[in-house]
Amino acid sequence: MIIVGFRFLHHIHKWPLISDSNLVQMTTLNPDPAANQESQVPAVVKDNLVAIDGEGDDGEKELHELLLPNVNDLPLSPPSAIEFNFVTYFAPDFMKPEHDQYIYRHANGLCVIGLASGHVAFKDEGGITSVDFNVGKSNRSEIKVTGKRKRNAQHFESNTALCKVCTNNGFYIVRCCIKGSLLEVNERLIKQPELLNSSADREGYIAILMPKPTDWIKAKDSFITLEEYKKLRQFVAFQFCDVGIILSTRSRLDLLTLSKHK
Repeated sequence: MIIVGFRFLHHIHKWPLISDSNLVQMTTLNPDPAANQESQVPAVVKDNLVAIDGEGDDGEKELHELLLPNVNDLPLSPPSAIEFNFVTYFAPDFMKPEHDQYIYRHANGLCVIGLASGHVAFKDEGGITSVDFNVGKSNRSEIKVTGKRKRNAQHFESNTALCKVCTNNGFYIVRCCIKGSLLEVNERLIKQPELLNSSADREGYIAILMPKPTDWIKAKDSFITLEEYKKLRQFVAFQFCDVGIILSTRSRLDLLTLSKHK
């Protein structure tokens, strides 16, 4: 049938006639289609394919190094949630000598306010014995913010009082440090003031505020970094370890106890 077809095309289009032996040779030269395709690949393309195969080993090696880094390059201990999520600032001698406070700023703009370890209240014998949020014209612990728009949030100045911490020798006023909206205060301190003595930089935080970006830029220049605070007070300020501050589903900050890294 094939031979008759070629002869018919020869008769109509004057194609050169193919003999029976040549036709058999064409059909039996290489019966494997894949082999025919491979034989038709130019030499340059073959060389490129070999080069790509060679680069695959290097790519796998690089990926392996990224997924499994050298143990010697890892830090001695993993960063805490505070170190990972926040930038730490300090306001030393805020309005009065040795009234040191810290500000933890999250990437979303929220700021956690608390007593720095160099605060004068910690030097009193017996430490802090009570915390009172009933200062100014309102009780800060009664301010309840709701919704995404933070309804009922009160706007305070940097020198506005947040609470007073009491010791056996007297009391000290803790202030906002930054101009912004008060979102919440740490009500646990009312019943557990000892948190300030044991973990003022973690569960013993004072309040959470949200400053406007422009107000933060203005206030930021008056703060110092952790390293600068260490040099100023000549001691290790905080040993971040087992507790961090994380965002809750309501887009606000909650303090949660994390597993110890030690």
